[in-house]
Amino acid sequence: MNYRNDLEKTIEFIEKHLSENLTLERIASAIGYSPFHFSRIFYGSYQLTIMEYVRRRRLELAVHHLAKGLKIIDVAIMFGFSTASGFSKAFRRTYGMTPTEYLATTLQEQQIILDQAEGISKEILDKQVRFESKDTFKIIGFATQLVSLNGSSTSEYSAAWSEVEHDEPEAYLYQQLNPITHGEVGIFIPDRVGEGRYVLGLPVDDFSKAESDMVCIEVPEANYAVFTTIPVDEMANPGQFAEVIKRTWKGIFENWLVTSGYTYDFTKLDFEYYDERCHSDLDAIMEIWIPVVKSASLEQQNF
Repeated sequence: MNYRNDLEKTIEFIEKHLSENLTLERIASAIGYSPFHFSRIFYGSYQLTIMEYVRRRRLELAVHHLAKGLKIIDVAIMFGFSTASGFSKAFRRTYGMTPTEYLATTLQEQQIILDQAEGISKEILDKQVRFESKDTFKIIGFATQLVSLNGSSTSEYSAAWSEVEHDEPEAYLYQQLNPITHGEVGIFIPDRVGEGRYVLGLPVDDFSKAESDMVCIEVPEANYAVFTTIPVDEMANPGQFAEVIKRTWKGIFENWLVTSGYTYDFTKLDFEYYDERCHSDLDAIMEIWIPVVKSASLEQQNF
């Protein structure tokens, strides 16, 4: 059964009532489900409980209001916290720092990116990277027209969702493929030397649901350096999200890989990953997965 429409209604309901007393029972009732059943549906799609999602969105909106100069206690009360200390504890659990520390760090890094045309620095990327091994996985998606590039990396054609050759490709893919989890993959696939296509797709178990105009890709297993982009206030700075993605790619190849102790694994594929976190207008983020191998100096260390 396709729960996509009901999940979208849930997000809309939560967004409309974030400043009110929201409970699992109230949200499930508004969508027409029992709390237990809908909890399983929501978690299966977002890998978060409904109330965890509510808390995260409240904290994301709180950051936006704090950036406008509102007092911490006023923002805390606005989003259902009875004390500033309780709000700060919840904030620290989510972001790893106090509201004041987060604001200083995030706003400073956003300003750095707005002020420079080059790729993001290695110092900032070092704070954003983690390392993961990922098994082979399949995606089905829609592609852009054939493009000519200097190489074959997504870095040269990143954040190209709007150029995919299908009206509302994301909504159509979810409707047709009905995946268990939410999350889109953006990946550049070379067709021949110097040319290729950017594909926006969804991870799937097999290619049985692919239609004739869809592209099927099997991404090989690899060891990855995974970079999370800095949070972007797309509401205040429209278009900045795509710009930050492109500058993150540029920084990875021009700044981070040069002195990281890792080299790009050209036998694998890099890709972009967009989950529910990229849909926030106030704190949008996504992930860039780079296949890497250890340089000689790191051969004796565990990955």
